[in-house]
Amino acid sequence: MQWVVYILKCADNSLYTGITNDLDARITAHSAGLGAKYTKGRGPFVLVYHETCQDRSHASQREYAIKALSRDVKLALCAGYKG
Repeated sequence: MQWVVYILKCADNSLYTGITNDLDARITAHSAGLGAKYTKGRGPFVLVYHETCQDRSHASQREYAIKALSRDVKLALCAGYKG
């Protein structure tokens, strides 16, 4: 099973970082207001970054590392993304 770390840009210009093993379904859930509490009411969303990880543990570790970054560094990460 492939795990993905992703960053969404919310309509209020905030960034949300999460993990999933089904990116399309997770984005659909966020859009329907069924994703994370943070994203509820903040749509529509734009997927601005994603990367695959070998397993859930590594995805969680990467999510934690990304969440610890400043907003500017997160934006630079997204700007360099060629997905």
